[in-house]
Amino acid sequence: MKVVVVESPAKARTINKYLGNDYKVVASYGHVRDLPAKDGSVLPDSDFAMSWEVDGKSEKHVKTIVQAVRGADGLFLATDPDREGEAISWHVNEVLKARRALKHLDVKRVVFNEVTKNAVLEAFSRPREIDRELVEAYLARRALDYLVGFTLSPVLWRKLPGSRSAGRVQSVALRLICEREAEIEAFKSREYWTIEVELRTEAGQTFIARLTHLDGKRLDRFDLDTEAKARAAAEAILGVPEFAVTEIDSRQVRRNPFPPFTTSTLQQEASRKLGLSASRTMQIAQRLYEGVDLAGETVGLITYMRTDGVAISGEAIAAARRLIASEFASRDPRYLPDAPRVYRTPAKNAQEAHEAIRPTDFGRKPDGVASFLDRDQRRLYELIWKRAVASQMASALLEQVTVDIADPSSRLRLRANGSVVTFDGFLALYQEDRDDATEEDGEGARLPAMRQGERLPRGAVEPRQHFTQPPPRYTEASLVKKLEELGIGRPSTYASILQVLQDRAYVRLAKRRFTPEDRGRLVTAFLTSFFERYVEYNFTADLENQLDEVSGGRTDWKEVLRNFWRDFSAAVDGTKDLTISQVLAALDAELGRHFFPDDGSGRDPRLCPVCGAGRLSVKLGKFGAFIGCSDYPNCRYTRAFGLEGEADENPPADTPLGTDPASGLAITLKKGPYGHYVQLGADNGELKPKRVALPRSMKPVDVDLDTALRLLALPRELGRHPETSETIVAGIGRFGPYIKHGAVFKSLAPDDDVLTIGVNRAVVLLAEPAGQRRTGPRLLRQLGEHPAGGTVAVYAGRYGPYVSHDGVIASLPRTADPDTFTLDQAVPLLVVQRKKGKRRQRKAGKSAAAPAKPRRVVKAAGGAKRASPREPRSRSKEPPG
Repeated sequence: MKVVVVESPAKARTINKYLGNDYKVVASYGHVRDLPAKDGSVLPDSDFAMSWEVDGKSEKHVKTIVQAVRGADGLFLATDPDREGEAISWHVNEVLKARRALKHLDVKRVVFNEVTKNAVLEAFSRPREIDRELVEAYLARRALDYLVGFTLSPVLWRKLPGSRSAGRVQSVALRLICEREAEIEAFKSREYWTIEVELRTEAGQTFIARLTHLDGKRLDRFDLDTEAKARAAAEAILGVPEFAVTEIDSRQVRRNPFPPFTTSTLQQEASRKLGLSASRTMQIAQRLYEGVDLAGETVGLITYMRTDGVAISGEAIAAARRLIASEFASRDPRYLPDAPRVYRTPAKNAQEAHEAIRPTDFGRKPDGVASFLDRDQRRLYELIWKRAVASQMASALLEQVTVDIADPSSRLRLRANGSVVTFDGFLALYQEDRDDATEEDGEGARLPAMRQGERLPRGAVEPRQHFTQPPPRYTEASLVKKLEELGIGRPSTYASILQVLQDRAYVRLAKRRFTPEDRGRLVTAFLTSFFERYVEYNFTADLENQLDEVSGGRTDWKEVLRNFWRDFSAAVDGTKDLTISQVLAALDAELGRHFFPDDGSGRDPRLCPVCGAGRLSVKLGKFGAFIGCSDYPNCRYTRAFGLEGEADENPPADTPLGTDPASGLAITLKKGPYGHYVQLGADNGELKPKRVALPRSMKPVDVDLDTALRLLALPRELGRHPETSETIVAGIGRFGPYIKHGAVFKSLAPDDDVLTIGVNRAVVLLAEPAGQRRTGPRLLRQLGEHPAGGTVAVYAGRYGPYVSHDGVIASLPRTADPDTFTLDQAVPLLVVQRKKGKRRQRKAGKSAAAPAKPRRVVKAAGGAKRASPREPRSRSKEPPG
């Protein structure tokens, strides 16, 4: 009997079917040991000796492996084919050696890029030894992360109360988010206008051109920066009844397909197209890789999902080309290129040798396997399949046309841009989304046929108002892309980095955008003030390159650690004499613009609103940082951090949002005696402009032009009631958001959004008895049948979403999305919660049977008596991330 060790039980079951009864496949459940979360686990003074520990959760898995290998005649370590997988195999081997379970057992390492029968059997026919260089790269990275976390985090705890932890890559990602927020705050919006002119060809077709030259001079973006200038330019155009074509530039553009997915590009596209978080994307991809039951056969649907490589095997390329030939080239042979496309990874630090992410069998079309997958698995598999197939398809061909137009005197010149796809190529199957597309990014409308010198009668002239926009906040997709561009982190780390930032409450993810919390800004300000080198982008990227040199066997891993520790420990020692006053001065200088912005009124933003004499500044207390008055203790004014909340209470009086595309009227965010509202048009005294109040749940700072247009479009029809066939309408009235069915009005619940509520939810609300308070739990979704029987469902409760089954309820993790939570995720939560309930029952039974222990009374300082706690208070600190 030969024993095989893999990471997960799902992978173990799949591989055991392929190998047969002569093999026993067991799971390690990830890493079997790690560095203990305490000081001394890495000893720089002992040449970076590392102390490893098997924790309680892993001990039972280790015992299972030890028991399996006793009496076996071979051991295969078949963990994942990357550096982390190599480390897991090394850990298993070391633990088994320490427990004398190997003796003379032959230990081999096998790797495969896809969990299919052919790939697994081929890998077992070519076993190898554990790659020591990959292991050393892992050891160096783990030691660095430990040394930074357990050296820098205590400095934060001492000098910056209320902070949580710091990490080598985590802190750099946090800096990116904070610096983007500072850019947004410093941004000053500028007004500018464009003039659009409707023209008609001799054939009677109309199109739109934009003014580019006025009085013979080319217009820059801000030359028309007021309505008066725009109106004057429009009047000049209105004085010309006819224009003529002066030049036509037409050229063909070839757009090539994108390479198959890497880990980072998969996370980016899944975020853009599917709305999945990076961690959720990797969970689903892991399941697709490890194997899915297809009508009794367990098969891995995709190749390994942690990779930097964009190349795919020749066999896979041939399979993709066969599919393209049968599905697309049969109707147009141009869809299949003459030669296969070969992609190469452009990043010099790409360390993964295996393929890009692709289907294991291109013949398994998404529709063919859809019935065996849940919704998210189906969507992600379709995305991977389409991208991989499209990567081998022909380029798309576009014809881009630019038409220059002038009046007879050439004082006024216009330009029209257009584009038309002459051959869609790979676009017939797949098109990549963009993070922050703008109207300038578009292809342009299709233009009618014209000839040089053709006369073009003028139609309507429309001045359009615009405002420059600040750089957008990072999404998960754009942040991963930025980290990859800077060479920071690796494919297997991106999801965990983004998760740690949210778990530490350093950032929050709202509307799929990262906003730094004040705690995160304080940590970043502290690190950039006193440890600037270690949060520099170039330094972190260079350290990643050094670790890649270790994995390639070109650099000694301990030499990398020595060089880093020498300078880093000196920097930490330099903060020992750092006073709180120095920390406060640095934080106040760095964050003053954020916490005390100039509102343009001429009032000193730092002047204390209570005493009128003291100045506000950043203070540090036992429970963290806050804003306080300098005249303490005479003035005890303080306020917690939370500038955004104050901004919500005191927004600018009139904030222009843009122009209504239908009427051309300006849309403005205003504040009245009863709160904020959006207004269409100006207050001219003749006709009252349309106004819509903001729902209480909507923050004024979150209102943009798109939101305002949707509010102004209220009331909106949701659909027809299934019983009465009468229309259900949603709107905002005197008493807030509501739905209306016939003569019946119903107020929306606090967690219902008037802009997104659907007809199904509206029917449920209307069915509730009049006057019923919706304070109890609300059913969101039924997930399916529990293995033990009964239905598992997701509810919205008073304290957040939870799953319930047979009287047992379990709160969803903080980062979980109730709309995408699955039955497979819910069952383990319910099992844990049920066990907790049984333990409480046993403890309650013991407490009832045993006499209560008397509480010991001790003397506190000063002679006062107090009762000692029943259990000692934990002294351990939270392990840094």
